[in-house]
Amino acid sequence: MPPSEPTTNAPVPAPAPPQAESPPPADDLPVARPVAAGRDYEHVYDDDEGDFKFDDDVRNRPARRMAMYVRILLAAMAVGFTAVIVVALCLNPYQKGDDGSDLLNDDGSKTAKTMETHTQLGLPKCSSVQMFGKPCPACGMTTSFALLTHGDVVNSMRANWVGTLMCAVVIVLTPWLLVSAFRGRLLWVRNGELFSTIILAGLLLLMMGRWSWIMFVQ
Repeated sequence: MPPSEPTTNAPVPAPAPPQAESPPPADDLPVARPVAAGRDYEHVYDDDEGDFKFDDDVRNRPARRMAMYVRILLAAMAVGFTAVIVVALCLNPYQKGDDGSDLLNDDGSKTAKTMETHTQLGLPKCSSVQMFGKPCPACGMTTSFALLTHGDVVNSMRANWVGTLMCAVVIVLTPWLLVSAFRGRLLWVRNGELFSTIILAGLLLLMMGRWSWIMFVQ
């Protein structure tokens, strides 16, 4: 007969809770480092390091140069802008009489056109004017370009003051693009995408605002 199990009134001890892992030493924790103002890692720049990391002093890192294809694109834009200016110089934005001579105002100045200078390039007349008797948003652009390149600022603004502003932007940006392409860095501009977006959006809004004024107010 097996011996009887001993009886006792002593409480059974509860199992000990698992020991929590001790935190790693402070030296092993990742340290957040501030990013220097103006730093970016856009695809338009060449990065010789091959990976993303911070230096001990990011201010001492040399500024990166733009990728070669971006520099070529800037140079191509400068060539295109130059071609636009040359074409505008070759156009005649002044009215001519039946005998081919320039029409003159009372003060002896040439009578400037307000639109349809683009027909000298073999392009048709504006279909909006022919169909509705109202100009399109781009009407007078070519004339204003041609007049401004001929030094006639007042008549250029009369033809299309947004075109005058656009032509001035093209004239200013042409050497800026060439210098930026040569240096490999945008001159005086830290964010090229924001810079171009502001210019394009601003000119577009002005052009549509002028056209809306002509269509619905005048």
